[in-house]
Amino acid sequence: MDILIWIIVFIATFLGMEFMAWFTHKYVMHGFLWVLHKDHHHKNHKSWWERNDLFFVFYAVVSMYFFMVAEFQFAVAIGAGIAGYGLAYFLVHDIFIHQRFKLFRKADHWYAKGIRRAHKIHHKHLGKEDGECFGMLIPPAKFLKNK
Repeated sequence: MDILIWIIVFIATFLGMEFMAWFTHKYVMHGFLWVLHKDHHHKNHKSWWERNDLFFVFYAVVSMYFFMVAEFQFAVAIGAGIAGYGLAYFLVHDIFIHQRFKLFRKADHWYAKGIRRAHKIHHKHLGKEDGECFGMLIPPAKFLKNK
């Protein structure tokens, strides 16, 4: 029975991270920490590294905390859920959408197209105001229509 609870905690944490990503993106990245996120919308730098990557580092540290420091029954499952979401975010956002590594270039699935459409709409706004589509893995339904 414990393993089932661990799996449920992992999945709940993973899904909860989509909300955290949306909230952080909308109110922190496009809010008081725009100074760190701005270089992701304005590619006026030559570096592969962006200040925006510090948000990924932050959540990696939070995940490591649950693995290494937190001492309660489901801490490892929570840390794994955060790490799992981080991996999914990296694969979808950095590799699939922004092509930081040239993989998954010809994905032709309706879900893949929907994520790309939503992210493209997000990046059409160059400033921190008037943004839309702040989530990552669950885009608005209108972008998931097979066009």
